[in-house]
Amino acid sequence: MTNYRSGRINEEMKKEISNIIRSDIKDPRVTAMVSVTKVDVTKDQKYAKVYVSVYGEGKSKEDTFEALRNSAGFIRREVGHRVKLRNTPEIIIEQDNTIEYGMHIDKILQEIKENKKNDNE
Repeated sequence: MTNYRSGRINEEMKKEISNIIRSDIKDPRVTAMVSVTKVDVTKDQKYAKVYVSVYGEGKSKEDTFEALRNSAGFIRREVGHRVKLRNTPEIIIEQDNTIEYGMHIDKILQEIKENKKNDNE
């Protein structure tokens, strides 16, 4: 039963944090597209690790991630207003590179496929 509840909390937090980042953060450094990929709330609901994937190039990506880290307090306050929990968890924002890693692996597989095709000809 506890796993079911924690899963619901994680999904609700993910949905609300995505909405907050998309519509409420007015920081001009947030220029790249941001996607919340996962949220893990601890069992005691004191901390929430928010995994975000930032789509962008170089400096804009770094600036966007830094702006998100700096706005963790604002995100926490907004989550406290929107999600009814006994304790509003402390927001810890982590970078998630799994999408980029998957694209890199896909590119390598395509190159191997092309090399194999050229060797057979």
